[in-house]
Amino acid sequence: MSYRFPVDGAIQRLKYAADLNAVAPLAALLAERLDREPRPDLVLAMPMASQRLRERGFNHAQELARALGERLHLRLAPQLCRRIRHTAPQAALPWAERRRNIRGAFECGTDLAGARLAVVDDVLTTGATLDELAGVLLSRGAAEVWGWVLARTEKP
Repeated sequence: MSYRFPVDGAIQRLKYAADLNAVAPLAALLAERLDREPRPDLVLAMPMASQRLRERGFNHAQELARALGERLHLRLAPQLCRRIRHTAPQAALPWAERRRNIRGAFECGTDLAGARLAVVDDVLTTGATLDELAGVLLSRGAAEVWGWVLARTEKP
């Protein structure tokens, strides 16, 4: 779905105002749009840099992944990967600079041989962040990586 009213407001309340009441309805919206088969072996949230996690006090993508996992009876892997580099917020950058900004920001030390993974995030704009994380997961042996995002921004 497009990142516009009313979804944009709910995502912003969750992300920037710590309105955890938005988690369940947003997870329900996402769950309705997902294909039921094949199912991933593991679900993980888009990792957040430790500095940003301290600023916000929680990872909104982790909250969405947890609610989605409960709703769909999926196994979560909250510590599978981590963000090892703090980057400028992608939303603050021009589209052309986002891929360079996120390069090298993630690491995963787990052997994922043959695993099918779903990465949960709130908004997809250019896909640079998801591509970067998917590349790391695939390099660790994952067979498939799916991006499960609530909304997509429309190209300006």
